[in-house]
Amino acid sequence: MQYQPGDPVDLIVVRRTPLGYVVQINDQEEGLLFKNDVFQPLERGEEVKGYIKQVREDGKIDVSLRPQGFRNAIDPDCDTILSVLKEKKVLFLSDQSSPASIRQQLQMSKKAFKKAIGFLYKRKVIRLFEDRIELVER
Repeated sequence: MQYQPGDPVDLIVVRRTPLGYVVQINDQEEGLLFKNDVFQPLERGEEVKGYIKQVREDGKIDVSLRPQGFRNAIDPDCDTILSVLKEKKVLFLSDQSSPASIRQQLQMSKKAFKKAIGFLYKRKVIRLFEDRIELVER
């Protein structure tokens, strides 16, 4: 089957490797899910939804658990941040926070976090402080 970047696929975790996880794609081919793209615990045999990240020249397939492309990825990240802010009113993270703190609190990478808060800040949905983020009252 010919896959294109961004194609949604069903994944089954086959085994863990030093690079990440070998997964079976749509019960057909193997692909690699890099550990820096994983923000949840995965077990052998677990079924998850994924997306084709790229098909390399050698035919190997890289996959992700997150949709590819800015618009596809930014919306869920913004929703995650906004849901935490609506519940807690303040989020004690900033663009200077450690990747581990961001991953622990929001289950996303620092890069994804910074893109999402930038997007929300430009739309005047949040206020940024040195040590926290607050929701703009409307």
